[in-house]
Amino acid sequence: MKISATIITFNEAGNIRAACESVAWADEVVVVDSESTDNTREIAAACGARVITHPWPGFAEQKQFAAEAAAHDWIFSLDADERLSDELRKSIERLRSADESQLADGYSIARRAFYMGRWIRGGGWYPDWQLRLYRKSRGHWLGPHIHESVKMDEGARVEILAGDLLHYTTDNPIEHRRMIEERYAPLGAQKMFEQGKRATSLKVATIGPATFIRSYVLKGGFRDGRAGFTIARMAAYHARRKYELLQEMQKRLR
Repeated sequence: MKISATIITFNEAGNIRAACESVAWADEVVVVDSESTDNTREIAAACGARVITHPWPGFAEQKQFAAEAAAHDWIFSLDADERLSDELRKSIERLRSADESQLADGYSIARRAFYMGRWIRGGGWYPDWQLRLYRKSRGHWLGPHIHESVKMDEGARVEILAGDLLHYTTDNPIEHRRMIEERYAPLGAQKMFEQGKRATSLKVATIGPATFIRSYVLKGGFRDGRAGFTIARMAAYHARRKYELLQEMQKRLR
């Protein structure tokens, strides 16, 4: 079982060394960089990665490009701000020593986020299941705009792999809000618009409070203290802002 670890990057000089080190066990590390203006590519190359520069086509498209550029059929896809837990790394090592006939076609992994100085348990953030280890001959990346994921072929077998994928997301609520405003809400609104969803004034008014309650109460965000409260508040803002932008798109069609 030979594995290519793939990482897509843009201005990740602060993260790329640790990311490459986290997958140093792989048979190769492929970094696909979308024309960074910092020294991301130089750091990755110094870590032994094969670096490819490729203009940004979108998340799913870039990850699919990385998989196709990889030398091996087995792909482990890592984001630059993610690391492997010791348990996850040991699980992968056990797979690599197993008989090929015993292997599934893909493996889902629980992702755990580190936010505001703590590992998050609630709010719908954990376990955030991600299919990251897979045979590229049996699956490919899909996803309009955001929330890209691997779509496995019909009949492919997917199993759960023990251990966590550690996500060192933004630790700053101000930065978190900026990411929502500049990336996630606009992309989310565009996705909903293309799917034919429409916003009403009632939906815009109620989606924020409903999302807060779901995150903080129903999904146990209260267990994470101040971080859980902030996550719920940001989720509410994200939901409301998406529908506000969707409503603006609708108005432009009139």
